[in-house]
Amino acid sequence: MTVTTLVGPTISYGKTTAFVNALRSELLKIRSVPSTFWTLACAVVFNVVLAAVVAVLIPGRLSAADRKTTDSIQLSLAGLHLSQVAIGVLGVLVITSEYSTGMIRATLSAVPKRSSVLSAKAVVFAAAAVIGGTISSFAAYFAFEAFLPSDAGYMKTSLSDPGVLRAVMGGGLYLAVLGLLGLGLGAVLRSSAGAIAALFGLLFVPQIFVQLMPGNWRDSIGPYLLMNAGSDIFVASQREAASLSPWTGFGVFCLYAAIALTAGFVSITRRDA
Repeated sequence: MTVTTLVGPTISYGKTTAFVNALRSELLKIRSVPSTFWTLACAVVFNVVLAAVVAVLIPGRLSAADRKTTDSIQLSLAGLHLSQVAIGVLGVLVITSEYSTGMIRATLSAVPKRSSVLSAKAVVFAAAAVIGGTISSFAAYFAFEAFLPSDAGYMKTSLSDPGVLRAVMGGGLYLAVLGLLGLGLGAVLRSSAGAIAALFGLLFVPQIFVQLMPGNWRDSIGPYLLMNAGSDIFVASQREAASLSPWTGFGVFCLYAAIALTAGFVSITRRDA
């Protein structure tokens, strides 16, 4: 008696195809979660509403000396200090939500190469954050210009003015990198509460301590703090002599995110899910 065994074709994927499939999976996840839409919507609303409020209330209260030193672009993007909370939390939740529900086990079973999982999450999140953050920054800029009183013409600017376009686009870049920092911390800590606390602890707490230092220490250390370095990119004019240049500050800011993501890659590849 002869037994015939039927063997189906073996399906194998190249590295590029496997990563593209991981990207599609992460894109589907981030699109299907309502919090993604609401978080990005909050970022836009925070930026636009606060820009309009600032345009109406602030110009008439500035002294003659303040008018010479005030950066109107920084004022128009004041909402970034609120929207950074929303984007930072979203960056954390992109990874920690899967650990809290146990879904990460299914994800890692489908994509055994763990570094590809985190890479795909970072790419998809960064794209969403850059698009959402840039739209909200431009919307805030135009809202600020539209709501300025007629007697505040000295604060009006154009995107063609020196530093303005870079500053407005920098607002979106700032939010995206901050969210990636949250993603890296989330991959390391695997706890939503812990990673969110760590993210905003790094953002705000050093600012408090540096104010207690002697003046020369503040000038030396202050520009390299997370928030100070990152915010240089969305300021049209140099704020202080001790501040870093916009792109240098942004480079330092990116370095913080790169360190967190590197630690995340080490963690996800060496620790059990």
